[in-house]
Amino acid sequence: MWIPTEHEKYGVVLASFRGTVQHGLPLEIGDTVQILEKCEGWYRGFILKNPNVKGIFPCSYIHLKNAHVKNKGQFETVIPVEDSVITEMTSTLRDWGAMWKQLYVKNEGDLFHRLWHVMNEILDLRRQVLVGHLTHDRMRDVKQHITARLDWGNEQLGLDLVPRQEFSMVDPDEISVTELYRLMEHRHRKKETPAPASTHHLFVHVKSLMSANLGEELEVFFHIYDGRENRPLSERFFVRLNKSGLPKSPEKTERQCTLFVDLGSSDLRKDVYIVVHIIRIGRMGAGEKKNLCSVQYRRPFGCAVVSIADLLTADSKDDHLLKVYACNTESEWYQIHENIIKKANSRYNLSGSNTGLAVALQLLHGDIEQLRREYMVLFTRGVSITRKLGFSDVIMPGEMRNDLYVTLEKGEFEKGGKSVARNVEITIYVLDIDGQILKSHVAAGSGEPGGDEYHSLVLYHNNSPRWAEQIKLPIPVDMFRGSHVRFEFRHCSTKDKGEKKLFGYSFVPLMQEDGRTLPDGNHELIIHKCEENTNLADCSRYLKLPFSKANLPSNNQTLKGTKESFWITSFLCSTKLTQNGDMLDLLKWRAHPERINDSLSKLKEIDGSEIVKFLQDTLDTLFGILDESSQRYGLKVFDSLVHIINLLQDSKFQHFKPVMDTYIESHFAGALSYRDLIKVLKWYVDRIVDAEHQDHIQQVLKASEYIFKYIIQSRRLFSLATGSQNEEEFRVCIHELFMSIRFFLSQENKATSPVAQTQAVFLRTFPAVYGELLKIFTVREVAGFVRETLGSLPTTVHADCPLEAVKLQCIAKTVESQLYINPESRCILLPVVLRVLQAHMQEQRDLVMCARILTSMLSLIKKEENGTAEPVVSEEVELIVESLLGVLLRTILEISNRPQPAGPAMRLQFQDCTGEFVACLLALLRQMSDRHYQQLLQAFSSKDDLRDFLLQIFTVFRILIRPEMFPKDWTVMRLVTNNVIITTVLYLSDALRKNFLSDKFDYKVWDSYFYLSVIFINQPCLQLESFSPSKRKKILEKYGDMRVMMGCEIFSMWQNLGEHKLNFIPAMIGPFLEVTLVPQPDLRNVMIPIFHDMMDWEQRRSGNFKQVEAKLIDKLDSLMSEGKGDETYRELFNSILLKKIERETWRESGISLIATVTRLMERLLDYRDCMKLGEVDGKKIGCTVSLLNFYKTELNKEEMYIRYIHKLYDLHLKAQNYTEASYTLLLYDELLEWSDRPLREFLNYPMQSEWQRKEYLHLTIVQNFDRGKCWENGIILCRELADQYESYYDYRNLSKMRMMEASLYDKIMDQQRLEPEFFRVGFYGKKFPFFLRNKEFVCRGHDYERLEAFQQRMLNEFPHAIAMQHVNQPDQTIYQADAQYLQIYAVTPIPESQDVLQRDGVPDNIKSFYKFNHIWKFRYDRPFHKGTKDKENEFKSLWVERTTLTLVQSLPGISRWFEVEKRELVEVSPLENAIEVIENKNLQLRTLITQCQNRQMQNINPLTMCLNGVIDAAVNGGLARYQEAFFVKDYIMNHPEDGEKIGRLRELMFEQAHILEYGLAVHEKFVPQDMRPLHKKLVDQFHLMKSSLGIQEFPAYVRASPVHFTNGSPRTCRNSVPNIISPDGGRGVARRSLLSYPAVNRYSSSSLSSQASNEVSNITGQSESSDEVFNMQPSPSTSSLSSNHSASPNVTSSAPSSARGSPQMAEKHKHSRENACLSPRERPVSAIFPNPLDPAQRAPPHQIGDTTLPRSDPNLSAPDKGSSAKNMRSQSPAPMSRSPQKTTVPPFTPSPTECQSTSLVSNSPVLSGSYSSGISSLSRCSVSEASGTELPTGDHPTHPLPPPTTLPNSVSSSSDEPIRRENKTPPPYSVYERNNPRRPVPLPHSLSIPPQTDPPALPPKPHQLRTGSMKLDGTSDPRVPRPRPLPRKVSQL
Repeated sequence: MWIPTEHEKYGVVLASFRGTVQHGLPLEIGDTVQILEKCEGWYRGFILKNPNVKGIFPCSYIHLKNAHVKNKGQFETVIPVEDSVITEMTSTLRDWGAMWKQLYVKNEGDLFHRLWHVMNEILDLRRQVLVGHLTHDRMRDVKQHITARLDWGNEQLGLDLVPRQEFSMVDPDEISVTELYRLMEHRHRKKETPAPASTHHLFVHVKSLMSANLGEELEVFFHIYDGRENRPLSERFFVRLNKSGLPKSPEKTERQCTLFVDLGSSDLRKDVYIVVHIIRIGRMGAGEKKNLCSVQYRRPFGCAVVSIADLLTADSKDDHLLKVYACNTESEWYQIHENIIKKANSRYNLSGSNTGLAVALQLLHGDIEQLRREYMVLFTRGVSITRKLGFSDVIMPGEMRNDLYVTLEKGEFEKGGKSVARNVEITIYVLDIDGQILKSHVAAGSGEPGGDEYHSLVLYHNNSPRWAEQIKLPIPVDMFRGSHVRFEFRHCSTKDKGEKKLFGYSFVPLMQEDGRTLPDGNHELIIHKCEENTNLADCSRYLKLPFSKANLPSNNQTLKGTKESFWITSFLCSTKLTQNGDMLDLLKWRAHPERINDSLSKLKEIDGSEIVKFLQDTLDTLFGILDESSQRYGLKVFDSLVHIINLLQDSKFQHFKPVMDTYIESHFAGALSYRDLIKVLKWYVDRIVDAEHQDHIQQVLKASEYIFKYIIQSRRLFSLATGSQNEEEFRVCIHELFMSIRFFLSQENKATSPVAQTQAVFLRTFPAVYGELLKIFTVREVAGFVRETLGSLPTTVHADCPLEAVKLQCIAKTVESQLYINPESRCILLPVVLRVLQAHMQEQRDLVMCARILTSMLSLIKKEENGTAEPVVSEEVELIVESLLGVLLRTILEISNRPQPAGPAMRLQFQDCTGEFVACLLALLRQMSDRHYQQLLQAFSSKDDLRDFLLQIFTVFRILIRPEMFPKDWTVMRLVTNNVIITTVLYLSDALRKNFLSDKFDYKVWDSYFYLSVIFINQPCLQLESFSPSKRKKILEKYGDMRVMMGCEIFSMWQNLGEHKLNFIPAMIGPFLEVTLVPQPDLRNVMIPIFHDMMDWEQRRSGNFKQVEAKLIDKLDSLMSEGKGDETYRELFNSILLKKIERETWRESGISLIATVTRLMERLLDYRDCMKLGEVDGKKIGCTVSLLNFYKTELNKEEMYIRYIHKLYDLHLKAQNYTEASYTLLLYDELLEWSDRPLREFLNYPMQSEWQRKEYLHLTIVQNFDRGKCWENGIILCRELADQYESYYDYRNLSKMRMMEASLYDKIMDQQRLEPEFFRVGFYGKKFPFFLRNKEFVCRGHDYERLEAFQQRMLNEFPHAIAMQHVNQPDQTIYQADAQYLQIYAVTPIPESQDVLQRDGVPDNIKSFYKFNHIWKFRYDRPFHKGTKDKENEFKSLWVERTTLTLVQSLPGISRWFEVEKRELVEVSPLENAIEVIENKNLQLRTLITQCQNRQMQNINPLTMCLNGVIDAAVNGGLARYQEAFFVKDYIMNHPEDGEKIGRLRELMFEQAHILEYGLAVHEKFVPQDMRPLHKKLVDQFHLMKSSLGIQEFPAYVRASPVHFTNGSPRTCRNSVPNIISPDGGRGVARRSLLSYPAVNRYSSSSLSSQASNEVSNITGQSESSDEVFNMQPSPSTSSLSSNHSASPNVTSSAPSSARGSPQMAEKHKHSRENACLSPRERPVSAIFPNPLDPAQRAPPHQIGDTTLPRSDPNLSAPDKGSSAKNMRSQSPAPMSRSPQKTTVPPFTPSPTECQSTSLVSNSPVLSGSYSSGISSLSRCSVSEASGTELPTGDHPTHPLPPPTTLPNSVSSSSDEPIRRENKTPPPYSVYERNNPRRPVPLPHSLSIPPQTDPPALPPKPHQLRTGSMKLDGTSDPRVPRPRPLPRKVSQL
């Protein structure tokens, strides 16, 4: 039985568990589980990271851990009882783990590896913490290290900033919001800007000296030198190098490395240098030969200098190679570094071209302790410390130092009887009081240990040497008295044995008799002469002698007059010894009581560092004097005390304050001093108002903190000693003192008056006194003092008074003091604080300080709430709310609306201020309870005040929600903010309902409320879906989903509005729509019904909901393009609203709206998904087309339509689909007119006139047509532009345009165009986007793209799709499958423009355009056998299944693919198939013969092959097979209805024979000699063929006329009467069956299956070329998807013949396009364009029907049977309507602007064709409609074609007024249709409807004619449906 667990609640998985048992829960090692129940060794529970899946698992797999359970029961949460740092580490590492893998995927290798190292490091540290063996300090360090690493990783991965106290995460509920803000800000600042270090240190590591002339040991000295003041800043660092230039002691790193410590920020200047002096130790001359002399001298070698500023910019890791310079003369050695710095080149030179000193130099920042932690290796390895000369910028108490620095400056020596100058060397010793040499107390510098003596440099032959050598004498303090330094001078001879001969000495004592040390500065010492062997061991003999010339008595002229002198400079750096006599006098005041006055006066002149050295002694002295003679010296002692106290305020000595504090606590013994101190202090305060000079008094008040410390401590000592005697007297004194203070503070003065400044000084120090007073007085007493003191300040001060700022600082310190923390005192002080704060905030002054005060106040309230009585806190909150809430809101508004200051520092302060105030507001609102809100709302005296307050607070909340309010990673702070906002809004919504509804309704407040709610729900930090599961879980546990709460509140408030809802329709539709798009199901369920409500109210108001629809549609596009919304939303929106409107009266229109919006969503979602993909592909383009169509046809949104036109245009350009890009831009072009109406700036178009924009578009489109090789279309636009230029007399541009037009004609003739392939693609299955799902399309392939390549491309675009391997239509299972199926095969285009293709003499490169442009229909043929198959003659049963696909728009167009709108399937009988095959072959033969005659062929091979193929096939049974199959009696008897077709087949066979005979004649003429045998063979076979056909002679109708080809080629004229080939081209009669099809001059790339190939071979009776399949039939037949070759381009089939025999124009010489493209004013009025006829003259429709022959297929629809002339025999080409149902519309229009065959876009729904295109213009209805008749030359048709009702004159006067359009619609999509104002409105290219369907109701396109264009009759055709007009709201686009 399963029992709920009590204590076993939380555990970690020890081993992975597969969960194979029933209800088993799979576990992975390391997972954490929460346990719910237990049963016999099994637990039931869930993994914490996936709490929704529950299951069972074995107990043995789980390691239990202690945990704390919250909310026991069904929704309990378990928190492990462990260190919070461990918990955080675990959860953070889990989050990082997932992101870390993603870094690898995204190829961010650097961060991947860094994070990996950090994660491992954290895991190691975690183990250390878990083991628990660390000491307390070590644990602290480890935790600090862990949190630092966690913060680094979070920052790198863009995760949230974690607020921490003492390394633990802070719970935002446990601390005040202000405290939380402070923590966040502190961590943020720490992360952003580390505080600049005030101390710096220079690390130096000497590597080596490189030089060619080494060979002697070297000494290298480094020091830091101030080039501005020309003095060293530091002592020297000394390194010894061996003869190779490497460090002498490589194992002792402290002898090669040093740290120059305590450099101030002021020392990092360009003129501060590192100076290196190098001394060699060896012979006197560097080049001397090695002699016997073993004496070594220290001689100059070189110097190097580098600026410290260079190290700030250089890479610290690089070694520096310093150039070493030598001086030209040794006498300049002392200043060589100065010469190098000054660049005095004449005084030094490089010591060798390759001499250089290699050193590592690095600047380190921070105090020395910090460096010890950060650079542990440096200090453990060993590094010497090189100090500054003198104290650092900050002197620390307890620092012990006693260094005397002596610099050997220069000497003046006599020759001493020598002819040359001496080589002088000085030896230095330090001797103690007994004359003993102090061992190891002479140091050349840090780095090397000190020695017993020091030998100076030797300068060669120089009696006035200057050394400038510094030595350090670190003598202990106790040895200073009596010690002296002795300098011995020796001459170093270079002769003899190199002896050093003593010739004199100097000495200097270190301390004077009065205890003062040797003063700093220059000393000129006397050189006492002596002999070489003089014994100086007994120093008492010479110590009595004078040592310095400055100290000589005036009567001793002998020594004064001597020329020999020696100069040194001394400098003492000691924390214990002084050189100041006044200091010593004061300390020894008892010895000389008469000097007390003097000493006290001189104290102020003594250097501060001397006073702090003896701070305790000095204070004891002062209080001693005060105790003994307070009357006499009281004032002076007080002043001295003030001087010392103020001295410690200096930053240099501030660290000595603790020393004074310790003194007061432990050593101060002046129990009676308090009386004198109070008395003197009061005396000063009382004189403030009258005193002229306030400086001294201000100094006294500055020191008041410590004066009070002394007073209080003195009184406590007195009380202890006397048992609290004189207590009352003391209290009275203090009260009197405060009265004096209050009096002086209450004085009103000008801001600049000295008294005001004194008041400011007192206020600055006053808060420091509170703590002292509390030691004696009660909390309430001290609070009373403070309240009265602060209350005494004048209230009416000027805003610019500095005193105000100081007063605020004083308040701030008061609030932060111990006094204010106590609740008792807080009650007393709060009113004063609030009064001052309110005054400042109302005037917007000192806001940073106000924010600081408020923050401190509110932090305290939060703290107290946890531990003290609730009423106290509540009262305080009430007071603060009453005083500050309103002004706080105003302040935040004011700050937020201020312009940001320019400087970064100002901006920081400004930002600080805003954040602080926001935190204060949130803290205050969080503290407010129901009672507070009630009191707040009741306090408003009028509705207007309440209204203003609500508007204000709503506005502030909107500001708080702004993303920029807090840094990006402050999610914790944002969530707290949102929690406070929603709580407050819930309170305030009641007030809104009660006060601003019904008759008191206020739109502005409600609008503000809704607007706030909407942006609240939409803010990024509440979109939980975007967070990691763990973060989402934490937020939901802590706050729930605040979006749902707010959504419910919106709904509730909306329901309360009643009839006032109408005020928010349509304004709130967009915002509410945005809310519903948030992917939260509960929120959507709550909010979507509001739209139903809106529709309902709008319906009541205006009887429809057009406004709701318009707004919904407008907003959907922008919101979904931003990535909002999903498929679930679409379904939810649809289902919820449909359910809601079921019972409404307006249900139908509602369903229509919902359907429209849902369909728009489908398209928008598809569009968004497609756009996410990388490259431009068909999917993107198709999706954009679908959306563009939707906006045009269904929504009528012109602006959106135009935007998507341009999006589509950009996609095409990117994909280099230039033709499609042109067609797309044409959509916009057609919306514009040639007018001067100004257009606003739109997209990338500037503000310009409509004419200019249209001109620009024309030029762009022409350019793209040119790039897409669609030159014919470009020509038409060029003409239109030329007409415009001509009408404006702009001949310059007209000339350019004509030239451009000419160039396009040239390109047509000269350039090669590739013929594209077309493919039919079916998209089946539910996984495709809506715009593709279960639809079929025809796609225009890319250049050179064949079926295999196309198929591969489609599979790449749809990688999850499955290619179907058959061409049959799929069944419903495929349609409904949850997958993607692609069905692809090649199809053959059926051209429209048959008249051009049929016309003789038109070059192929012109025809190629008409073959592959403006194609509506495509065909696909599949051969099959019906009935039993005759093995000997397969032709008998070979049928063809012909599929004709009609598109919604013609190709090419605005897309490379269009949807198939209609699919027709017919079967072609074997006889009809045979007729078609022979027709095509005849046409092919004619074409080749013509080309050969016109010498258009390079060689005659194609004709040869074709003749061979036909003749050879016929001989081998080709035509004979047809005879066997169809001319036998059985067939004729069984198929009596085919009699005529059999006759037609016979005619064609005779015709073929006739053409072959003519072809052989031509072939004979051109055949080359080597092919003559073949020709002879062909002739022989031809005769055989004729005999096999039974043709001995041609029939009469063939013989009557020799073979004659018009224009040199055989004419295609079919007639049942003779003269089928006649010179004048007799009238042709249609003999084709329904299924006859015009072949096209191209082949499908798909190969036939083997069966089909065999079948087709049998049809044609030939097998030599697979390209001859089906006698050049281009259909793919049973197209195999895996076809791997394309047809040979050499073999060309005949031109399409669907229009052969169609009525031709009488003037045959005219180009077929000419009339088609003429503008109305150019077109001649002639027989071609007769005058309008009466309706009676038109052929009635029944006549047409009567004259047609019966169909071979009885199943064809009526329209097919009655359409066109495909079944006519030898009748006149009477005009036909497209469909019998549409007889009322004039079937033909003579205006070429409606010509379909040559139209640019060819998809206008106009159903009539021009006369010139004849019956072929009707051929669009069916695959093989157009087989019409040909007019005899010069004859008019029997039934002239009725033109439109009104015909334009061919030329209209230029004064004609252009007709003005009344409204604007989408473009006509044919450039050829531009000038016909009467045409029915065409659809956009992407929306046009195939010819058989009626045009849908669309807005008519008003058409304005150019100047000179024809006039129109104003009447309109009532039969054309009038669509709804498009509003001109985008007319300026």
